[in-house]
Amino acid sequence: MQTVGFAHFLAQTDAVGRSLFAILVAMSLLSWYLIVTNALAGWLERRRSAGLLGKFWSSPSIAVVQRHLEDNRSDDSFSRLAWHALAARGKGDGEFLIRAMRRVMDEETVRHEFGLTALASVGATAPFVGLLGTVWGVYHALVNIGLSGQGTLDKVAGPVGEALIMTALGLAVAIPAVLAYNAFVRANRVALARLDAFAHDLFAVLTTGSHVDEAAGGVVQLKPATAKA
Repeated sequence: MQTVGFAHFLAQTDAVGRSLFAILVAMSLLSWYLIVTNALAGWLERRRSAGLLGKFWSSPSIAVVQRHLEDNRSDDSFSRLAWHALAARGKGDGEFLIRAMRRVMDEETVRHEFGLTALASVGATAPFVGLLGTVWGVYHALVNIGLSGQGTLDKVAGPVGEALIMTALGLAVAIPAVLAYNAFVRANRVALARLDAFAHDLFAVLTTGSHVDEAAGGVVQLKPATAKA
């Protein structure tokens, strides 16, 4: 009785087939690493930014916010934006503040896009790598069957069925990468839109009188200039 299975396919195929299998395994490991790390980073980002926003809008003055940022250097987009904006305040005019905040926004956009190109590449190419493995496996099996002279259906179906597993493996690698890519793109779009809204609020607070209230000794509770998402 003929032994069939994916292990048998790998044992019977040549270096090209095993290399294509190794490429698919590497693609899968890379995509799942990016999925897990980006999901964890997004969860931490949302948690830390919510804490910063709550502290910012409940603080009586910008000075309190600045002390909070100095004592708690949180590694989230909103804290970095607020920190650099406060550092730029007083060092130039409004245009200088805008450039400083825009630079942070650009850096955060790049940081949020980490790994997305790799996920898109895996999702786009993994099915074709699997298909190539199937074609090569079928070709290799048919050549071996032709050389053995045993071209009956039971001798052909096993090797061809084994080779088709490569196509399924390519799809199994690609589908999670595509789904994760779409989810991360949407999450980044929402996060950057919220960051942009906060940047407008922060600019308005820093340029429309909060520092005057502090100099006068008044206590004015900060309020957002735009609706929070």
